[in-house]
Amino acid sequence: MSYQEAVALFSQYLKSEKMRSPETCRAYRADLEDFQRFVAGVDPGALSDISRIDAMLIREFLADRFVHLTKESLARKVACIRSFFKFLLREEIVQNNPAAAIRPPKRSRPLPRALSVDDMDRFFRRNPGMSKRDAAIFELLYSSGLRVGELTSLKLQDIDLENGWVRVMGKGRKERYVPVGSRATAAVEEYLSVRMAGRAGGSIRTYTDKLFLNARGGPLSSRSIRRILKTRLLDAGLSLDASPHSFRHSFATHMLHGGADLRSIQEMMGHSSLSTTQRYTKVDLAKLMDVYDKAHPRSGFHKDET
Repeated sequence: MSYQEAVALFSQYLKSEKMRSPETCRAYRADLEDFQRFVAGVDPGALSDISRIDAMLIREFLADRFVHLTKESLARKVACIRSFFKFLLREEIVQNNPAAAIRPPKRSRPLPRALSVDDMDRFFRRNPGMSKRDAAIFELLYSSGLRVGELTSLKLQDIDLENGWVRVMGKGRKERYVPVGSRATAAVEEYLSVRMAGRAGGSIRTYTDKLFLNARGGPLSSRSIRRILKTRLLDAGLSLDASPHSFRHSFATHMLHGGADLRSIQEMMGHSSLSTTQRYTKVDLAKLMDVYDKAHPRSGFHKDET
């Protein structure tokens, strides 16, 4: 099988079976195309017969890119190539995975930015002109800690406003149910009334059952939500380098500070590992000291009443 045919099969697998977001699929495709350009200059014959690609060729590619890339970018390319050949091995297109023994460089994993409770309040309070749709999007992101790709994949039947929950299809097609707060419920109800009215009046011609629509009546993309957020942050007077994922991290951080346990947060966020939840919900030292002072009997905070 040729390299291009293999990449096409892998891309379809990521989209249909693994349910990866469009952004993830594009990133994987870009990395595989980068590898293709390198192979074309070193061993062009390997592009027509992918079984000719071996560990040495992959290592040469990574060594060539090492001086130009950050550890994070290099690690992503290693992960991409390993996943690619793991898939080909599973499909019996190749006899072995030449990338199996290649380890990515250790990379720092900075925490995503979390907005403070005051910033979140300011964001919603200072956006009186926000559309019903946009208000519902950001209220739901913050209320339920959804990934932006999960939010754009929501269908009308996935949300139960009466009982206050939403059904989410997460990574690896893992389904979970997440509570929806009263403010998010109200915002979605208001958006749905506008959505249905526009459809009934003929001003919106919908051709999808997705919950959130763009101006043409199609499903709203993750990229559009990121662009909308930048505008809304400016409108609120918040000069923050925030993303939709910041709302997810804010959800987890504020839940933890409010007394929620890590296991519950893990389940709501759809993390397979508790260590991932711990990374996303890191408590600052000042918060820990405050908890310690108020909880420990010999911290010095408690007065001796005897």
